[in-house]
Amino acid sequence: MALWKPDPTFYPSPRDAASAPPESLAYVAAFDRAADKPDAIAVLDVDPASGSYGSVVGWTDVPYKGDELHHFGWNACSSALCPYAPHPHIERRYLVVPGLRSSRVYVIDVKDDPVKPAIKKILEPEELAKHAGYSRPHTVHCGPEGLYVSALGGANGDEGPGGIALLDHNSFEVLGRWEVDRGPQYLAYDVWWHIAHDVVVTSEWGTPSMIEDGVDADLLLGRAYGHALHFWDLRKRRHLQRVDLGDEHQMVLELRPAHDPTKTYGFVGVVVSVEDLSASVWVWYREDGSFRVREVITIPAEPAAAEDLPPVIAPFGAVPPLVTDIDLSVDDRFLYVSCWGTGELKRYDVTDPFNPVEAGSVRIGGIVNRTPHPSAPDEPLAGGPQMVEVSRDGERVYVTNSLYGAWDDQFYPDGVGAWMAKVDSGQEFTFDTRFFPSGDDFRGLRVHQTRLQGGDASSDSYCYP
Repeated sequence: MALWKPDPTFYPSPRDAASAPPESLAYVAAFDRAADKPDAIAVLDVDPASGSYGSVVGWTDVPYKGDELHHFGWNACSSALCPYAPHPHIERRYLVVPGLRSSRVYVIDVKDDPVKPAIKKILEPEELAKHAGYSRPHTVHCGPEGLYVSALGGANGDEGPGGIALLDHNSFEVLGRWEVDRGPQYLAYDVWWHIAHDVVVTSEWGTPSMIEDGVDADLLLGRAYGHALHFWDLRKRRHLQRVDLGDEHQMVLELRPAHDPTKTYGFVGVVVSVEDLSASVWVWYREDGSFRVREVITIPAEPAAAEDLPPVIAPFGAVPPLVTDIDLSVDDRFLYVSCWGTGELKRYDVTDPFNPVEAGSVRIGGIVNRTPHPSAPDEPLAGGPQMVEVSRDGERVYVTNSLYGAWDDQFYPDGVGAWMAKVDSGQEFTFDTRFFPSGDDFRGLRVHQTRLQGGDASSDSYCYP
């Protein structure tokens, strides 16, 4: 009699995940800003013992143009082992890849041949609009009940409310809108949870019309972008609480809850303060039955000559850090903060989440500095550390340099290029000089999010400490 065994890449606890074998492949979303060519999933060899280490070893084009592949996720992960809505019989086999501009969703199989991903299913935008009432799918997380897909727009495609669509784990059909009672939520961005506490957290960016042509200065200075967190009852799917960070803190984006399921704190990055162009990181936490937030990291803007700045920020005479991604190591020790504007990746020791201590920094790219990679010291680089992904054991950090097509063009009007770098995160915090795919390696496409074979620090939630 055959026995069902859970996928070996499902881990009951963060400790088990951190001690698992290292990744040998990375999957990277690549997109064509001009929409002349199809977007693609690139496969990178990340095994240092391999003869093709640091190279693109696989490539899968999607069949349409203009999707702008963005954040994507696994169809299944360690949450499958949780007592609530368990589904241990499924596999971490498919990448679920949204097109942020097209509202199309691709389901891509990486099991049969990991370096030749195959498209299994395509969800057309009409299906998302009809069954969930949403458009512009942005972030995918595997969880209880199904696949949670945050979406920025309503069914009309331009305005809100944004929210969460739920997809079936097996068929990938759109089950419907996740929210039963959305409360005051209107703007949307990320979704995550404290799965053992039945708490969902969501953040805010803007509606499609607010973001798709770049930063709107009037909206930014008018403090119209997202500046709040929302907390929900996971099982009842009802809004519980809105926590405002203050409307000067514009664009409350990436959510990184503690991996330890006994904890109910997490970190969120804020792109910019309209008062001084600084960026910040906040911690949310529960106290006396309610959720609260506290600013724990502030990163100031760096002075610069107006002639060295793109028109969108030239009047301010400074480069904003533009914290556009953060990532928390699986052991909850280090928080990685990408400063896309200044071209810096910062590492903080957050063993005490309310008192982070900076524990390393590297520079690459940047609006003004254009810092080269150590392996190509004569090559100035555009873009900066943007999407950050951390290996399960916390020893390797991967960064890519494109934020979002229209925003790339505003902040790097001479071109953002394409590159991916790896930072070794041990006692030292330094670039791996052997790993720097760039330019033609990505066939002229820009690169955004990375997922690691077998899971990574931002893929999984755990139910056991």
